[in-house]
Amino acid sequence: MTTRTLRIAMNGITGRMGYRQHLVRSILPIRDQGGITLPDGTRVQVEPVLVGRNADKVREIAELHGVERWTTDLDAVIDDPATDIVFDASMTSLRAETLTKAMKAGKHVYTEKPTAETLAEAIDLARLREGTGVTAGVVHDKLYLPGLVKLRRLVDEGFFGRILSLRGEFGYWVFEGDQQAAQRPSWNYRKEDGGGMTTDMFCHWNYVLEGILGTVRTVTATTVTHIPTRWDEQGREYTATADDAAYGIFDVVTPAGDPVVAQINSSWAVRVYRDELVEFQVDGTHGSAVAGLRKCVAQQRAHTPKPVWNPDLPVTEPFREQWLEVPANGDLDNGFKLQWEEFLADVVAGRPHRFDLLSAARGVQLAELGLRSSAEGRRLDIPEIEL
Repeated sequence: MTTRTLRIAMNGITGRMGYRQHLVRSILPIRDQGGITLPDGTRVQVEPVLVGRNADKVREIAELHGVERWTTDLDAVIDDPATDIVFDASMTSLRAETLTKAMKAGKHVYTEKPTAETLAEAIDLARLREGTGVTAGVVHDKLYLPGLVKLRRLVDEGFFGRILSLRGEFGYWVFEGDQQAAQRPSWNYRKEDGGGMTTDMFCHWNYVLEGILGTVRTVTATTVTHIPTRWDEQGREYTATADDAAYGIFDVVTPAGDPVVAQINSSWAVRVYRDELVEFQVDGTHGSAVAGLRKCVAQQRAHTPKPVWNPDLPVTEPFREQWLEVPANGDLDNGFKLQWEEFLADVVAGRPHRFDLLSAARGVQLAELGLRSSAEGRRLDIPEIEL
């Protein structure tokens, strides 16, 4: 059996997502399980190199998890011939430069979103990947979540009939930071640092809509800064210059040509009254389903009740009890880890990753047009991106 080791420079692992999801729940488990085995029997092992600006934090993480190599010199690790892959989970404002350097150095890249602050930069990155021929992957974690895997399976099996609509609800209350510490970094609420709900989440919603329904054709959005004053990690008051909520309506066309209306509310100023932090309901002529991070329930046409509106009487229909849970019918591992394994297999095979920098550019495009739609108060068409 052939064994190949891929050295991965992991930039931004002192941040929440970089540390928890990509290092602790993805790369370290892959390392500790002895790597992954490809269909031809090749064993692929990973060797992380931790990268960050704070030497004390990076050293502490390395020692805690038994990682031998770490550095604060990102440029040096990119230029190192032993580095195979550069992963980036740092601030959005720094990402395009990092990915550009890595690809020009011939490194494969795997990155969080958004890939750039502007559509022009995101398209340049996609063009650079085409020119260099490296394998590039962009985190599309939500499509690997058990709930959405089940939802996609229902779509593929024709459960919905003709799909009519999708409704999404995402978000939770992020504390302002004065009385209770905020559970998200302060830069997320400063536009000048790349923050903002629309910039962050519309990149996700684009690939979710593409992965579940089809092509996103138009966007109508309203973006808001509900909480104008927050307190940072040092307890200093600051003005929130980025939007903390975005309310979007999207016209989507399925591969069969059917129109679907999708609406997704995203807010860091909402209190949760739902089963999970994100939920999507898809309604079709033959059935409906509601999917969260892990759970998915469905209701067929034949099992659909016939409610009658009567505000003079209490509701007697047990609506939530009338849905059936969709089984996993398989072992669904951590979504971040599953996509990492798929990306590593693509690197070894020398083939493009299905969620690449062009897919990411479409997400940046949707965010950019969403902000413009809100500013101009109108619906905007979404043109096709050509490299």
